[in-house]
Amino acid sequence: MPRLEPADIAPDFTLPTADGGEVSLSALRADAEKGVVVYFYPAAGTPGCTKEACDFRDSLASLQGAGYAVVGVSPDGVGKLARFAEAEGLTFPLASDAEHRVLEAYGAWGEKKNYGKTYVGVIRSTVVVRKDGTVELAQYNVRATGHVARLRTLLGVA
Repeated sequence: MPRLEPADIAPDFTLPTADGGEVSLSALRADAEKGVVVYFYPAAGTPGCTKEACDFRDSLASLQGAGYAVVGVSPDGVGKLARFAEAEGLTFPLASDAEHRVLEAYGAWGEKKNYGKTYVGVIRSTVVVRKDGTVELAQYNVRATGHVARLRTLLGVA
């Protein structure tokens, strides 16, 4: 899968969300002062994904204060996402990309290796999309632990 690079145009998307609605990148961009943090994660409720989601939850006020919206995208169904959001007190949108269209468009779906086995799945990634729709930052194969803190540093968010 090709990956996005800074200055690329981020593909727009509209996906169903955990709260029964839907979210679009264009609407998030319109409401955000600086841009949107789109993060892709493999599976709601797993240890790494829970750690990352809770880190975004705990950093949400500072990210929003700096002008960024946050949305999490996974292949999980909306029911699983709703249970995850409620269990962890997540207040930002969690979007379901069950058909992997957005994951593929963003280069966050592809071949992975784990314990010597090769398979296809979600590549934990974060793409920051500026208000104008261009990519500010694209990170692939990120580690769940410490990722949000590093991202905040790169974005200059205190």
